[in-house]
Amino acid sequence: MNLLDNIGWAIILLVIGCGLLILEIFIPSAGLLSFFALVAIIGSMALAFLDGTTTGLSFMAMAVIAVPAAIGLAFKLWPRTPMGRSFLGDLPTEDETRLEDPRRALVGRLGVAKSPMLPSGAIEIDGQLMDAVSQGMAIDPGQPVIVVEVKANRVMVRPAKPDEVQTSSHATQDLLSRPIDEFGLDALEDPLS
Repeated sequence: MNLLDNIGWAIILLVIGCGLLILEIFIPSAGLLSFFALVAIIGSMALAFLDGTTTGLSFMAMAVIAVPAAIGLAFKLWPRTPMGRSFLGDLPTEDETRLEDPRRALVGRLGVAKSPMLPSGAIEIDGQLMDAVSQGMAIDPGQPVIVVEVKANRVMVRPAKPDEVQTSSHATQDLLSRPIDEFGLDALEDPLS
C-alpha cells in the first residue's frame, strides 16, 4: 500500500473542497469556487466508497460536519478581513451594542413599598407602580425604599434610612404645593402692566 491510496486522496480532496468553500466566501467568484469545492467533496466521497461502504459513509459523515464548520469559521473571520471591514465598516464595540434600560435612572431614587416585600413585591416611585426585589430583607408596605440597582429585568431596593427620607421629602412633595422660591425663578413681571 502506498501513502496516497484511495483514503489519502479522499482526505486531500475533502480538505481542498473545504478550503475552496472558505475561499469562495473571501473571494466571491460567482459560484465558480463553490462548484469546484462541490466536485472535490463529491470526489472525496466517491474515492472513499471505492475503499468500502463503511469508509464511504464515514467520509459522508465527515463532510456533513466539516463543510458547515468551514463555512461557519469563514463567516466568523470574514468581518475581520480587509474586504469584510470595507463591506461592513468598523465593528461596533460592546458598549455600542449594549441596550440601555431606561429604568437605570431610578438608581438612588426614593420610593414607597406598596406590598409586603418577602423579598419581592411592588413599589411606587413618582406615582408609577413597579415590581422590585429587596436585598434579602422583609420590607413592610408603606415603608420608604431606595433603589440600589437595576440589572436585567430586576429593580433591587433596600429600606431607606431616616435621613434619606428627610432629604428627599421635598423632591417627592407635590410640585404645586411648593413655594415658587424653591424653583430658583426670579420674580416675574406682570406682562399686562
